[in-house]
Amino acid sequence: MSQTHSATVPASGPISGHVVVIGGGIAGLAAAYDLARGGARVTLYEASRRLGGKLWADEIAGVPVDLGAESLLARRPEAIALAREVGLADELEPPAALGATLWTRGRLRPMPKGHVMGVPGDLGPLAASGVLSAAGLARIPLDHVLPRTPVGGDVAVGAFVAARLGREVVDRLVEPLLGGVYAGNAYEISLRAAVPQLYPAVRDGRSLIEAARTLQRKAAERGGTGPVFNGIRGGVGRLPIAVAEACRAAGVTIETGAEVRELHRTGPRGWRVGLADRVVEADAVVLAAPAPAAARLLAAESPAAAAELSGVEYAGMALVTMAFRRRDLLQLPVSSGFLVPPVDGRTIKASTFSSHKWGWLAAAGGDTFVLRTSIGRHGSDADLAWDDTDLVRLSREDLGEAVGLRAAPVAARVTRWDGGLPQYTVGHLDRVARIREQVGKLPGLALCGALYDGVGVAACVGGGRRAAAAVLATLVPGGREQAGE
Repeated sequence: MSQTHSATVPASGPISGHVVVIGGGIAGLAAAYDLARGGARVTLYEASRRLGGKLWADEIAGVPVDLGAESLLARRPEAIALAREVGLADELEPPAALGATLWTRGRLRPMPKGHVMGVPGDLGPLAASGVLSAAGLARIPLDHVLPRTPVGGDVAVGAFVAARLGREVVDRLVEPLLGGVYAGNAYEISLRAAVPQLYPAVRDGRSLIEAARTLQRKAAERGGTGPVFNGIRGGVGRLPIAVAEACRAAGVTIETGAEVRELHRTGPRGWRVGLADRVVEADAVVLAAPAPAAARLLAAESPAAAAELSGVEYAGMALVTMAFRRRDLLQLPVSSGFLVPPVDGRTIKASTFSSHKWGWLAAAGGDTFVLRTSIGRHGSDADLAWDDTDLVRLSREDLGEAVGLRAAPVAARVTRWDGGLPQYTVGHLDRVARIREQVGKLPGLALCGALYDGVGVAACVGGGRRAAAAVLATLVPGGREQAGE
């Protein structure tokens, strides 16, 4: 894919229709950007006072940090391409290649190499890591002799991997890795949606280990170049700010603190968008809001889609970002941080040593060292009931046990993402297909966001851009007036 992207403009002439984008996260912003460049008049409404959704760049102790997502998947082109288009090409920076660890079975252990989302293809590194017990390691080779485990249309990742390799692989490898992406439970998350590269292999084959090996071999043959992830100097949260600036430069009207309360069709073409203080007419709408808001807005025009959206569950989480004097953290391991399997019963599920991981942050921080922890996952929200002070205290207690951290931070911030991550449970892709089938019956409406095509930044950007292209293809030159409406 090239580094630039052009929205499709109908060959019959320039567009002057009005498109409303509901939602100012990165998906909605990407859609608005392409819509404006495609010739549409665009208004974006964001209910909160801040753009960017789960991307948020701010500061702690005078040091710039991300208070939300901190990296972009570089092996998918969408987010990197958008960053380059909006002037951030020279600000992209990969993380330091330090490796991660697992805090499990009483100590930090190296994350074993040679796995696909925790599914081992090479048992040597796994055995050497000490992550699994002797009994857990002995259970894995049964995968080669067990009869085929049916997956049907879909199956939970945890249930399938446990059936093939034993629960220890799930509890100490798959769970912490999937939890870092979805803040979910591996025994509920869809294999087909969350690990799509494995699904066809295990559907058509028998051995899960052989499926993982085949995927690793193919990846090696492709010989991917460049980093797997990239960050942005100053924080990935700079991306939505830059996209918003590019949108405004292209003529997009952006309003924050503007909650859309109603959405109705006006005849065969056109939409009426109701806010608290006014009603806005639009030729088309891009709905880039989370499932609860989308369900409420679609209840009148597509009850079936609204019912499907209402069934989507979300997980809440909190990020605890702390700044320390660098001299107080000399005992900290030189790694990017660690993951924590839920089975170990800790409060935190991960810690990122941000000033080790990101060179730009180490340079900006000087004598200040930044690290953060994450707390909370789907079905386990009790820890999120603690107030911010307690979450900092609990994080420090776990860090004390894990890495011997005893120093007090010079500053701490707690960022709560209540209902922040949609859960890709078994059957999720079928649910999304049903939603899109119903929405497809409503001309001039497109959906995008973390619910549909992936929770990562690249997936959200790609979904927003596809929504924009779909809407542009439905608009006639000159808008509704020229169409005689």
